[in-house]
Amino acid sequence: MKTHRFPSLLALASVAAVAAVPAVMWADDAKDKSAAKAGADEEEGFVSLFDGKSLDGWKANENVDTFKVEDGHIVVKGDRSHLFYVGDVENHDFKSFHFKAEVMTKPKANSGIYFHTEWQDDGWPAKGYEAQVNQTHGDAKKTGGLYGIKDVMDKSPTEDDKWHLYEIIVKGKHITIKIDGETTTDWTEPEGWKPPEQFPGRSLSSGTFALQGHDPESEIHYRNIRVKALED
Repeated sequence: MKTHRFPSLLALASVAAVAAVPAVMWADDAKDKSAAKAGADEEEGFVSLFDGKSLDGWKANENVDTFKVEDGHIVVKGDRSHLFYVGDVENHDFKSFHFKAEVMTKPKANSGIYFHTEWQDDGWPAKGYEAQVNQTHGDAKKTGGLYGIKDVMDKSPTEDDKWHLYEIIVKGKHITIKIDGETTTDWTEPEGWKPPEQFPGRSLSSGTFALQGHDPESEIHYRNIRVKALED
């Protein structure tokens, strides 16, 4: 009797377990779909500039080995170089836009995100503005500032070894920079703007983006780079 009853109990338990699985799966599936929809709504209109696998659509000047792709990130480490977006999105010529990227710096790293810039063979980009990336490098100008124009001085709004969301929004003559949703720069280029003598190309027009490789001691990671074109 015992030998027949025991398997029956196991069979009943198995049936109950199988019956419970779909309910759990449906619940998880509903959560996933809800989260995906929320994410899609939040990112509506954004287009990726980086495929997470290669540097297709990007071109480095001076020292191409400064940039490589690892684990879905653009890793920046090496001699001075700049990685320009030269891809098909908006024919790499942006005017008013909302740019987003996730950024992580290693200690004492320095970098920057140029916008309204253009390809050049070497040197620091002469055209456009630079949004600073620097938590603990010796430069007093820190992350979230508009380099040499509207700087965040001495204390960074974020930390090394931590991913943060970097946003640059240009609408007409107005520039906003946000770090993890907090505004760090809110600046409007004045009418008749004359850039500082040190940075004569700092003015709004249109152009592409460039990621900065500053020096061999700096290591910076970029991922989830995307942009949304805006009306002026």
